[in-house]
Amino acid sequence: MKKSFFVAVLLTMFLGTSAYRSPDVAHGKGIRFFKGTFQEALAASQETNKPIFIDVYASWCSPCKQLKRQTFSDAAVGAYFNSNFICLSIDGETEEGSRLRSLYAVRSYPTLLITDGNAKLLTRSAGFMKPYILINFGKRIVP
Repeated sequence: MKKSFFVAVLLTMFLGTSAYRSPDVAHGKGIRFFKGTFQEALAASQETNKPIFIDVYASWCSPCKQLKRQTFSDAAVGAYFNSNFICLSIDGETEEGSRLRSLYAVRSYPTLLITDGNAKLLTRSAGFMKPYILINFGKRIVP
């Protein structure tokens, strides 16, 4: 009995995490997030003269998962953000995430930030956004 319960729990966890991955992101239609640290993103921003879009999330946060699944995977969102920003996604519960939470007074997840290449905060928002709202959020900085 315990063994079948354990298998059922593992199966549920596996299916839950596989459903979390968005097919559009997997096929390159959504936002392609920078693979590196905040400091490396700042250097890339200065080099390319693009602002940095930062998603501060937590792995346990339902709105964060919804944002990744529905909004970040959207083709129009990906096209706009990939061409106009260095996009960075940081788990706020990590050491680096904790530094960013402190630096930008992040109080909830998800928090979306846009900074310049010198780490100056340009705009911010918190919570889930539909794709067209996220694009409008970005257009506050890059029309």
